[in-house]
Amino acid sequence: MAKKLDQITTELQEFIEKQKVFFVGTACAEGTVNVSPKGTDSFRIIDSTTIVWLNLTGSGNETAAHLLQNNRMTIMFCAFEGNPLILRLYGKAKIYHKRNRSFHHYSNLFPVNAGARQIIEMEVELVQTSCGYAVPFMDFKEERTTLNDWAEKQGEDKIEDYWKNKNTLSIDGYETKILED
Repeated sequence: MAKKLDQITTELQEFIEKQKVFFVGTACAEGTVNVSPKGTDSFRIIDSTTIVWLNLTGSGNETAAHLLQNNRMTIMFCAFEGNPLILRLYGKAKIYHKRNRSFHHYSNLFPVNAGARQIIEMEVELVQTSCGYAVPFMDFKEERTTLNDWAEKQGEDKIEDYWKNKNTLSIDGYETKILED
């Protein structure tokens, strides 16, 4: 049932582009493993082995802390409608903050978002598909606007204060380097 590939095929790219949610997994050598659901229009395929996603301000910043310790990352998509499929992308990731040139290079690929925190670039080393036969059907109703509305209301200064208070350390105490020069 499972198939391993060394790149994202055209068919899999079409599948990814239709998905409304994806999941990101990261971990340090020690401490908690983090799996985060991601939504909104925040994922782009650059080429068959390179992806980027826009990481928005949230209650924690585990992905950033983990990638600074260990750059391995897994991204998973599930078919909640249509034919069953689970798709995992495995690779090595880099994190770009607003102070980095690459952040600005990639940021124009996404809608403007006041909560934009980082851009993650991953070099895909392995693509794996599996059946997804046990994944339930779920209907997409609409995007939530709560996070974007909150970020717009905060403005840049309050967002940076939020990062300072909530996003500089992981739950295991690892630095995220979000505010470093």
